Amino acid sequence: MNVNDDIPFNRNFPLQPNVVDEVAPGVRRLLCNNPSPFTFTGSVSYIVGKGKVAIIDPGPADEAHAEALLNAVRNETVTHIFVTHTHNDHSPGTARIKAATGATVYAEGPHRASRPAYASETRSTESGADRNFRPDVTLKDGDVVSGEGWALEAVTTPGHTANHMAFACKDRGQMFIGDHVMGWSTSIVAPPDGSMIDYMASLDKLTQRDENLYFSGHGAEIPDAIRFVYFLSRHRKAREASILHRLAKGAADIPTIVRASYIGIDPRLMGAAGYSVLAHLEDLVGRNVVATDGDPTIDGVYRLTGPLA
Repeated sequence: MNVNDDIPFNRNFPLQPNVVDEVAPGVRRLLCNNPSPFTFTGSVSYIVGKGKVAIIDPGPADEAHAEALLNAVRNETVTHIFVTHTHNDHSPGTARIKAATGATVYAEGPHRASRPAYASETRSTESGADRNFRPDVTLKDGDVVSGEGWALEAVTTPGHTANHMAFACKDRGQMFIGDHVMGWSTSIVAPPDGSMIDYMASLDKLTQRDENLYFSGHGAEIPDAIRFVYFLSRHRKAREASILHRLAKGAADIPTIVRASYIGIDPRLMGAAGYSVLAHLEDLVGRNVVATDGDPTIDGVYRLTGPLA
């Protein structure tokens, strides 16, 4: 069962590293040269406005990318820096850009887990967290920050991380969506860093909004974005169904579930897939659909609590 078949992924993204591309009026983007199975062709930074500008997601601690960003805004003033979340491919470059520009840094807050770690957990998640990041200004859902010719509304979108925040340009119908929605692949949700319960609620929240063009942290822009969000939500529900289908055959550990549910997966992503399965299992255990001995952890063995309806 390959539940990726229902998503119209777009893996065509020919942008070259550190080349300035105006993707929409008043929106420029630069690709960092950090490709991997997790980052696709690399992390994307955005420049909003002209003259007095904002930078969204300065990227990793990569000097070549920082220099390209600074060259892109030469003879302009960077007044704001926004950070969608604190993974190592998005936020560590903030300190370098702030030092060079004096811009004020805005984000939801420092890195934190979606839940406390269980005492029985012996392994950390796959994602690398930037635990040194501290914004100058912490934003709440609905806060609006304005600059010269633009205004961005803070939209809390926890799930990929607890502090994930998107930024909506409401008058243009655009949203800088970070890693919550990506057009090339599904997002990793890896407990305790991430939460599937929060992720699904954030997807539902996006469908209630009007922005229909997303600029993602990796890959191309996403037109008809709300329809794409519905595809993602349906995909996650299909993933849950595939997990339950495997457990209907008997108790299983997470590697066994991954092999049954992720057909043809890149072997380098097996660990990440395991944590995404764990995120679903946490939700299912919380709903008393699935049981395990002790805490729901990556090393647990899982079984149905009763027959499927």
